[in-house]
Amino acid sequence: MAYDIIIIGAGPAGASAALFSAKAGKSTLVIDNDQSVTKRAWIENHYGVDGITGPDLVEIGKKQAAKFGAEFVQGKAAQLNQAGDGFQVTTENGTYEGKYVILATGLSVDLAEASGIQTKPGTEPRIKTVVDADVQGNTSLKGVWAAGTIAGVSMHTIVTAGDGAKVAINVISELNGTRYVDHDVLKA
Repeated sequence: MAYDIIIIGAGPAGASAALFSAKAGKSTLVIDNDQSVTKRAWIENHYGVDGITGPDLVEIGKKQAAKFGAEFVQGKAAQLNQAGDGFQVTTENGTYEGKYVILATGLSVDLAEASGIQTKPGTEPRIKTVVDADVQGNTSLKGVWAAGTIAGVSMHTIVTAGDGAKVAINVISELNGTRYVDHDVLKA
C-alpha cells in the first residue's frame, strides 16, 4: 500500500505531524525506532501541561495520532529512495511507499545524509548538524520535508510539536492543492 505521507520519527514533531495528517484524512504511516530523546525528559514548560514525563508525552501524542488512523510500525528507517512519483522507505522489517516523507528524526541526520539531502551546522547547543530546510519544511529533495530538531528548530517539545504540525499542514496543503486549515470548535 502506498501512503500519502510517511513520517520517520514519533517524538513530539513526528507524532504531531501524524496527528494533523491523519485527522485530515491522509493515509499516514509513522516509522518509529523508539529513540526519541524526549523519552528521557521531565517537562514542566509545555503549554497546557502542569508537568509530564517525556515517555508519557510521547505515548499521548502517538495515541492521539492513532485515534485518527495513523499507522505506526516499529523499526529504523535505513534507506530512503525516490520511487515513481514518491518514495520508498526501507527498514529492517520491510519497505514502505509514500507520496511524501516527513523527517522527524530528532538528533539524527544519518538517513538524510545517506539520501543526499543537504545539511548545515546546527545552532542549538549539542546539535552539530541539521537538515537544511526552508521555513515551510522543504528539504533539498523535493517531496521530503523536515520537522522539529532535525529541521533546526529549538529542541523544546512545545516548539518541535508545533513545527511538526506546521510542516504537516504544509504537506497536506500541497496534497490538496489549496491551503489546509484544521479548526475544531466546541460542541453546543
